[in-house]
Parts: sequence; structure tokens; C-alpha cells
Amino acid sequence: MKPLHKTTALALAALSALPLAAAAGDNYPDRPVRWIVPFPPGGAMDNIARTLGEAMGKSLGQSFVIENRAGAGGNIGATAVARARPDGYTIMIVANGMAVNPALYPDMAYDPVKDFTPISLLAVVPNVLVVNPQRIQARTVPEVIALAKAHPGKYTYASAGVGTSIHLAGELFAKMAGVQMLHVPYKGSGPAIADMLGGQVDYMFDSITSSKPHIDAGKLVPIAVTTRKRSAALPNVPTVAEAGLPGYELTPWFAAFAPAGTPPAVIDKLNRAMRDALKTPKVQGTLASIGAEPIGGSPAELRDYLASEIKSGRELIESRGIRME
Repeated sequence: MKPLHKTTALALAALSALPLAAAAGDNYPDRPVRWIVPFPPGGAMDNIARTLGEAMGKSLGQSFVIENRAGAGGNIGATAVARARPDGYTIMIVANGMAVNPALYPDMAYDPVKDFTPISLLAVVPNVLVVNPQRIQARTVPEVIALAKAHPGKYTYASAGVGTSIHLAGELFAKMAGVQMLHVPYKGSGPAIADMLGGQVDYMFDSITSSKPHIDAGKLVPIAVTTRKRSAALPNVPTVAEAGLPGYELTPWFAAFAPAGTPPAVIDKLNRAMRDALKTPKVQGTLASIGAEPIGGSPAELRDYLASEIKSGRELIESRGIRME
């Protein structure tokens, strides 16, 4: 009997695997799913994962167990997921760092495209440019730009750390407006907001999640949001683009991924469960309470979106000479 041609053998092997993949999808999940959150508990990312995990657990009949694996800008948790077995029982939630970390960390242990399978875009949480009204008199984007141009390098803007969406929003603003502003990085949004309230820094492109309570209390004044559309949480606040810097957009996002090689049937089931969960009143209410807006979408759409974000993130980081400190 003649041996099978290599190509024929591979084709037959692939066909024989199809029933197994389908069966994996049919039976999935038959035990709890580990959902890695690569940042500490209590933040927007953690909140979104826990809320969605609870809803998905009800629809799929298994628990989604949140595991916080913080450190290195999300790289520790992402590395753990990249090395996990691709069976659908380990997934993760990520943010913009998934796209910008390759340009900031040259020796990362994973590839954001090759080592993961996209599941779904989950939500966006707009950043908002805020000022302390006791320190800065500017109330519009043109006024902020005029002050910065009149005094290059004098005005400061706080961030939650180098490479965060809060930092990059400020860098994009300075680049497009042609101004010099001094970046003051903090270890998290909390200490940055504390110094904003205390008058130690001038501006901040903060997440609506953490800044809105201070906006409502009159301690911070919102100038503009960084997203393409206005935020439902601050409907009367214009976007940076419409307020005076056309073309400006930086959208903080959250998405779900699994290890590369996870069966398509499993990814499809996870995607449908996530999209259904995003439509439930409880999930939408929780998202609205932190200024987040549900998105959803297909794995293919997330794959394309990630590629676009990696490209734009690298261009901004390289053009501004941003380095990890």
C-alpha cells in the first residue's frame, strides 16, 4: 500500500479533528472558567469582568472565577494566559495596554496578535480632560491650548503612569495642538486625582469612572472627552475634536481574549454569551455607573481593531519618544 501524500495526510488529520472540535464546543463549559484580570481588584477592568462573568455564568451554567494577576502594565497576567492551555477554560480581559505595550516593552514574553484568539470587544470608558477650577481658569479646549502656547512647558498634566490611556491622551493632545506640557506620572489614578484636587498639577485626562464624582461635586471642571462621540455619562461635555482639535480621538477600551488555538466553537460560544450579557439591564446598569458603554462585536472585528490600535499606538509612542521610566 502506497503511503499517503503529506498534504493528503494533513488534510485527513484536519478533517478527523473537526468532530472533536465540535464536541468540545457542544460540551463547553463543563467546569468553571478562569478569567484573568491583569490588574488589581477594584478598578474598572475588574468591575467589568466580575459583572460580565456573573451574567455569563448564569447563561452557560458554570462559574467564571476572577483571578487578578497584576504587574508590569498587564504583562504578567497576559503572559500567564498566553501560556495557558487553549481549551476555553482560561480567558482574560485587557485594555489599551494590549496594543501599546509592544512599543513600550521590547522584551515582552508574548505577542499580542500571535499568542491570543480574540473573543469580543466589551466596552469603552471615555477619558475626560479636567482642571481644578481653583488653579486653572481655562474652561475650553482653545483656552487650554492658548495657555500652553503662551507658556511652553509651564503647565503640567497628571497620569496614572507611563503608557496608560490617560498618559497617551495627553501626549496626543500636545502633539496635535503643537504645545509643550509637562507630564507628571503617578502610580495609579488615585494619587494623581488626589494631587489634582490638591492643586499640585494643572490638568488630567482622567477616566470618567474616577473623575465623575469630583465633577459632580464641583471640585473638577470637565473640558472635553477624548472619544469620537460624547459620553452618555457627561452628555453636555463636548469631545476634544468638536471643541477645538478636529481629528482628535483616543478611546480607552476593554476586550476579551483567549489563548491562541482555542477551538472556534468555544470562541463562538463565549462571544455569544458575552454579547448577550452586554444587553442585560444589570450589566448595562453596572457599566453606566462607572461611565462605561457596552460595545460587543465579533472576534474578527476585534482582531482588526487590535491591529489598528497597535499601529496607531506605536506611531504615537515613537513620535513622542515615550519610554518606560
